[in-house]
Amino acid sequence: MPHQDATFLHTEPLGRVMGFWIALEDATLDNGCLWFIPGSHQNGITRRMVRTPKGTDFIGRDNTYEDNQFLPAPVKKGGLVLIHGEVVHRSGQNTSQRSRHVYTFHVMEAEDTRWNPENWLQPTPELPFPSLYT
Repeated sequence: MPHQDATFLHTEPLGRVMGFWIALEDATLDNGCLWFIPGSHQNGITRRMVRTPKGTDFIGRDNTYEDNQFLPAPVKKGGLVLIHGEVVHRSGQNTSQRSRHVYTFHVMEAEDTRWNPENWLQPTPELPFPSLYT
């Protein structure tokens, strides 16, 4: 499903979250590599997932995208893909007999950045967000 990471990991200002996507195996067209809409990181977001008393919900509207807007990004084992929080991306369907394992995590520039208190993921005293450097 096409999405923007900033929909789920919202910061103020936007653009302070970066995804790290590390291929543990080759990611090919056949086994589900990532696909991106070039330049879409410049258009902001139109939808957010927020915490509610009953769990989570979405506010805003979900855009629709045409398949021809996306470009594939095959990656060899050990390759790193950096994903801007506002870029529209998706994974292709795995139509092969091979797996496509990856390791992924996100980082946020903490200086002069506000982590939205409505985000589904919140740090706690027991499980704070770790700093990469101080």
